[in-house]
Amino acid sequence: QLEQQILDFSHGLRAIGVAPDEKLALFADNSCRWLVADQGIMATGAINVVRGTKSSDEELFQIYSHSESIALVVDSPQFFNRLAESFISRINARFIVLLWGDKSSLNSKAVMDIPVYDYNDITELGRENRNALCYSSELFEQGQQGVFEAIGPEDVATLIYTSGTGGTPKGVMLTHRNLLHQINNLWDIVPAVPGDRFLSMLPPWHAYERSTEYFIFTHGIQQVYTTVKHLKADLQHHQPHYIISVPLVYETLYSSIQRQISASPPARKTVALALIKISLLFMEAKKIYEGTVLSNSPVKPSFIFYMFNYLRARIVAALLWPLHNLAKMLVYKKIHSSIGISKAGISGGGSLPMHVDKFFEAIGIKVQNGYGLTETSPVVAARRPFCNVLGTVGHPIKHTEIKIVDIETGEVLPDGSKGIVKIKGPPVMKGYYKNPSATNNALDQEGWFNTGDIGWIAPHHATGPSRKCGGILVLEGR
Repeated sequence: QLEQQILDFSHGLRAIGVAPDEKLALFADNSCRWLVADQGIMATGAINVVRGTKSSDEELFQIYSHSESIALVVDSPQFFNRLAESFISRINARFIVLLWGDKSSLNSKAVMDIPVYDYNDITELGRENRNALCYSSELFEQGQQGVFEAIGPEDVATLIYTSGTGGTPKGVMLTHRNLLHQINNLWDIVPAVPGDRFLSMLPPWHAYERSTEYFIFTHGIQQVYTTVKHLKADLQHHQPHYIISVPLVYETLYSSIQRQISASPPARKTVALALIKISLLFMEAKKIYEGTVLSNSPVKPSFIFYMFNYLRARIVAALLWPLHNLAKMLVYKKIHSSIGISKAGISGGGSLPMHVDKFFEAIGIKVQNGYGLTETSPVVAARRPFCNVLGTVGHPIKHTEIKIVDIETGEVLPDGSKGIVKIKGPPVMKGYYKNPSATNNALDQEGWFNTGDIGWIAPHHATGPSRKCGGILVLEGR
């Protein structure tokens, strides 16, 4: 059904004259129709220019103008009418598409000379167009092929504007190859299966949310949209296997759990807090003997030193294990039933506080932190289920190279040394739209993207002799 709606929308756009490489501004918030419009625009070979309704009118005007968009796809009549006075009169729009609501609710003065279509107009037009081809299966196949033939892997699929120095927007050009690389390789991070449920609440135009949604629908996974206001209720009601969000959401969940514990009767509160502390100690010991404790020392510790720490950690963990299991039954079981997240929480788009990371690990809710930028489609690295080392952002995604260079000289630094993080590979953007100077500053001649972030790569011995977690990336900020 979703595929058919996308194809109907795409053919509808073709029917009203949209051509490959033209740019359409898609200013809307998360919904099923956003996804249809997003994919439908791409399927024509056109480029969508995305932003949400919470952006200011002036910012949206700058994005529309700079991108040279030829038409506007908007969320609702209310949002369009907000733009009508300060925005519509200053742009050239070949047509307007309304995803939700009634065309009769639009400001009639603002659209006097501009054709307006609602979502159903476009999809019905596309359906008629497709049905007209069906009288001949050969002609239909040729027609379908004609839509997609013009699209190449290096063609720009979308423009996502990100603030640059001094707040000047820069249009990040992401290609079809960039986006497909994410779809094809995120499973290593999130080994979801058909029927799994994901809870999402991020803006759909954000590169993090987009790559996640593309991955979800490609793998037959269920997507549940929520908001900050309804997050708590939706977690309890839908019991998601995964939640995809930013660190602030995990901090909010952490604070909410702490408040619930604090509101408990004194005896119950004391027991719960004591058991959580024991679980934190248990997990610290467990990580030592499993080889998932981080070190940036370039010197490999002696075997005797390692064995001493290993045996001590084994003894501590064995002593604390019964109390940790008791905590699971008395405290953590109730927390799990209230928020779900039975497989993992995926965190990206910022730094995850260590105390939050440790807390969720202690209570048995896996949080996998990752790293990426709009310019890298976005995922560059993420912690894996088999190697979830706290304080890191994990291994690079497949086919992606990371190197650390000296801030002053640009010389490549050895593992364990802090420097500028540079990225190379399929996720790296094509460049900044109409901004060759910014593109040249960010990308060198060999294709390495300068993130501007400070980090280091853990030596292979850093987490123990198993080496399974060597080569992971640790960020230190900007």
